Amino acid sequence: MEIKKDILWRAYLCFIGMGIFAIAILGKVFYIQHVKGDYWRSMSDSLHTAYMDLDADRGTIYSEEGRMLSTSIPYFDIRIDFKADGLQDKKLNIFKDNIDSLSVRLAALFMDRSAAEYKRALQEGFKDKDRYFLLKRDARFDEYQQLRNFPMFRLGRNKGGMIAETKNKRINPFKLLANRTIGLSRENAQNVGLERTYDDDLSGVTGKRLMRRIAGGTYMPVEGYDIEPENGKDVITTLDVNMQDIVETALMRMMIQNEADHGTCILMEVKTGKIKAIANLGHQKDGSYWEDANYALMATEPGSTFKLATMISVLEDGYVTPNSMVDLNYGRWNINRNTVYDSEPHHLTNVTVKHAFERSSNVGMAKLAYQYYFKKPDEFAAHLAKLHLNKPTGIDLVGEGAPYIPTTASKYWNAITLPWMAFGYAVKQTPVHTAMLYNAVANNGKMMKPYLVNEIMEYGKPVQKFEPVVVMDSICSSRTLNQLKDMLEGVVLNGTAVKLQTPYYRFAGKTGTALVANGNRGYADKIYQSSFAGYFPAKDPQYTCVVVIKNKPHAAKFYGGSVAGPVFREVADKLYALANQKPQPMPANGGLDTLMAMKGGKGSEWKSVVNTLNLPWQGNITPSNWVSADVRNNKLSFEPLQQAAGTVPNVKGMGLKDALYLLENAGLRVVIKGSGKVATQSLPGGTTIGKEQTIIIELS
Repeated sequence: MEIKKDILWRAYLCFIGMGIFAIAILGKVFYIQHVKGDYWRSMSDSLHTAYMDLDADRGTIYSEEGRMLSTSIPYFDIRIDFKADGLQDKKLNIFKDNIDSLSVRLAALFMDRSAAEYKRALQEGFKDKDRYFLLKRDARFDEYQQLRNFPMFRLGRNKGGMIAETKNKRINPFKLLANRTIGLSRENAQNVGLERTYDDDLSGVTGKRLMRRIAGGTYMPVEGYDIEPENGKDVITTLDVNMQDIVETALMRMMIQNEADHGTCILMEVKTGKIKAIANLGHQKDGSYWEDANYALMATEPGSTFKLATMISVLEDGYVTPNSMVDLNYGRWNINRNTVYDSEPHHLTNVTVKHAFERSSNVGMAKLAYQYYFKKPDEFAAHLAKLHLNKPTGIDLVGEGAPYIPTTASKYWNAITLPWMAFGYAVKQTPVHTAMLYNAVANNGKMMKPYLVNEIMEYGKPVQKFEPVVVMDSICSSRTLNQLKDMLEGVVLNGTAVKLQTPYYRFAGKTGTALVANGNRGYADKIYQSSFAGYFPAKDPQYTCVVVIKNKPHAAKFYGGSVAGPVFREVADKLYALANQKPQPMPANGGLDTLMAMKGGKGSEWKSVVNTLNLPWQGNITPSNWVSADVRNNKLSFEPLQQAAGTVPNVKGMGLKDALYLLENAGLRVVIKGSGKVATQSLPGGTTIGKEQTIIIELS
């Protein structure tokens, strides 16, 4: 009996314990659900949802005359939410009723699968209740527009299940033209060119989109939780598409003809320092040429174009005049157990300094530098530093090579450094440096900083403007300047560029031919860098042009006057001809090819625009009113225009169509001047209209 009671007592004890444990579990469940429910639900959401970046529309890069040089175009990933309310509603039967016609339309649009294959894929997605079914990647905008009107999709996202994810791809409409200068905007690599320099302005501010994790590890957007991105600003460059085409074509012709390794051509506006064109071509493995690197920013030994800096030094210090004599020693001079050679053999001895410069004599320049600066070489280096040849130009492109001007403090200084510097060896300069120096001579001694961007615009309005920057008011005295101009013209009239002269106009410049080392092989491969730097027309210089071409080993033609010179001449000829055809220069920035330029107009039309494009806006728009349009706080802002009967309408800021409609309906005769949108009107808005009155509107 005692044993039975003992067993029963233990059984009851276990039963009571299990009951208490069950009650504790139920209590904990209640506590978790009702007391801590909000906390754990938020934790669950944090594990299954995440904010992902929503890219802003990148700004557009324009040429000076308003043509798109680099822009973004939208592409779409098309997906289907097969658990959309409409598709899961058995009463509506939307999927079954539309699948056949939808499959046929998809096959006809994309032509990548048959209608039967599309139908099978759609049926599988519907069967699996896939919430993020991928239908098509990278659909174009025109394809997306058609898809919105397809069976099932036309019912909208909630009923038809179509999800369109927008992404932008960067394109350069003119392809090769200035491709490296404009640059590339790349997702998985560093940007280059203007795309990199002005990336902060172009890229805008990234938005956020709440995404929910679903089966398969993919995410789908949660509606109503987007933080809209702020679109990037537009960059208006100094580049001119027509000039760029001329420069690119001339350089390409010579590159192909001489089978050169790479080359660059820079065109600079004399008075301002604006870079109007810049071409960079490199030889590709398949034999073609492409803008693969910005050679205009690479620092190399410039060769004989550097002799201009040497002449500025000796003339400005008063050591010589152009008529002073120098012994060329038949083009060969031994100094400190080394020999200076002239690039072309000759039998000249005593000649004037001017003639030595025109003949591009290395011996002549080396002797002048050695004779007058041997005891004070740092004085010569100081002259070069004063010309800003020892520091970057500051052009608005990332990646400018560092120039190099040795001094006696340099570890590379030796007994022959000074004479070699005089003819462009033992120093390093970029072609942009050369352009800046020669442009200063063309600009009556005033040195301008080279630059590539005029302004940055947001929604058609300038937010930052860049003006010409004077680096030096004068690089030398007026006496020296006149001597330099005469000597540079003499190179074309009597010297190494004599074959380039034209009877129609004069230009001035300097040839250059530099032997380039080829790595460990040294100078054995006879690789030459050909260059020409100059300006035109000589009497009233408008443009400075610098051409630098690195030739292939043992090239048959390698002198600067026969390789780089013809490129300069072709560019100058075409621009001179264009200037004669258009004696009145066209104003820059006549208008940008952009949808961001705001115009006033009819409220119903603006209502349609903002709704169709889903643009953020504020203000008052009704179908019947007329509004002025502006941009404030990154939103389109509208204000109604008051149009009292019998008074002149205020049409400033409107396009011609809307302005004419209002003015003529008010009983006015309209005289139109210019093109664009209304800038001024001869009768102010609100003025009482007289009988048969005429109003003049000027557009710009």
